[in-house]
Amino acid sequence: MKEYDFYIVPTPIGNLGDITLRAIETLKRVDLIACEDSRVTQKLLNHFDIKTKCVSYHKYNEKERINQILEVLQAGKKMALVSDAGTPLICDPGCVIVKELRNHGFSITALPGANAVITLLSQVSREDEEFKFIGFLPKTQVKIEETIANSKTENLVFYESPNRILNTLEAIKKIRPNVTIAIGRELTKIHEEILVDKIEKIIDHLNQNVSKGEFVVMIFKDENLSEDIELGNKIKALQHKGFSAKDISIILSELYEINKNKIYKIAIGKQL
Repeated sequence: MKEYDFYIVPTPIGNLGDITLRAIETLKRVDLIACEDSRVTQKLLNHFDIKTKCVSYHKYNEKERINQILEVLQAGKKMALVSDAGTPLICDPGCVIVKELRNHGFSITALPGANAVITLLSQVSREDEEFKFIGFLPKTQVKIEETIANSKTENLVFYESPNRILNTLEAIKKIRPNVTIAIGRELTKIHEEILVDKIEKIIDHLNQNVSKGEFVVMIFKDENLSEDIELGNKIKALQHKGFSAKDISIILSELYEINKNKIYKIAIGKQL
């Protein structure tokens, strides 16, 4: 197996059994583990009888730790980076040190492993594979509403905390009252819950159930809006070719079995 200077190692997001054999082996073999919270990581290490020492590395001391980590690696030792749960650098610390290590020529690799976004999406049926992950939503109500309003043509995925989830869903409902959403909480744990429904029903459900654990949410894109945008692009293309609104409505209705009057009305409104 090829040796690297620095290993990015995902850890379980709930169920300890989800750690990989390679992750356990790597954490045992390296000389030092950089972790967010040593108390959290130590529980994982104890469970798998991993004796490797840890050093704290979190978003508040990333820059301070750079020189120490560089010294360890320059001495020929190996290091691993873990977060409290899931994959480092995905809404977790690590970007600063990875950039520095690449600038200094150290070899880096990442192990595959647990990720809450993929765990949710692998259980949710979608029309296509495209989605946009934005980490956490903005803090302010105005910015949240702006983000929701601008994402109607894409499946939008984000993390949310238990104390903010209901306010966030109400903000989504205000902008897109009939939208379908998927939420996952307590993923991989005993009380894992995946819900896919209209937003009003999701809100009603959460109002009757105590919210525990971090949420992963996907807002489904507006399929009708996407279809109208695609139809508009086809109309515009034919208009550039010099076809009249009447001709366009005949052509597109024949090709795509779309209502001729609908096409004609859109074409009239989109004449260039």
